Amino acid sequence: MATSYYERRRAEEMEDPEFRAEYERARSEIAQVDAIMRQLDTLREASGYSKAELARLIGRNPSTVRRLFTAEVNPELKTVAALASALGARLEIVASPSTPAESRRRSARSVA
Repeated sequence: MATSYYERRRAEEMEDPEFRAEYERARSEIAQVDAIMRQLDTLREASGYSKAELARLIGRNPSTVRRLFTAEVNPELKTVAALASALGARLEIVASPSTPAESRRRSARSVA
């Protein structure tokens, strides 16, 4: 079985519960940001705007907006909100069915 050094190292690190929890938290955050950017890009395409046109609409440098849609970057919330607004959309936070806060409240009640 040919595995890279990185894969072997990550497998070893994943055995540590703290590392695994942090790794999964970071993966979840990245996935959420990626999903938002994909959705904004879909709205941009449906609106017929080029990335440069959208950049001008929000007063940003076209290369900055291109990078947001093509690279793995962590965009500022203010920029994401400006993009959404320019595309006639709004940002919304929706609680998932079982949020960490709910889990903590349930376990706190069971201990009390």
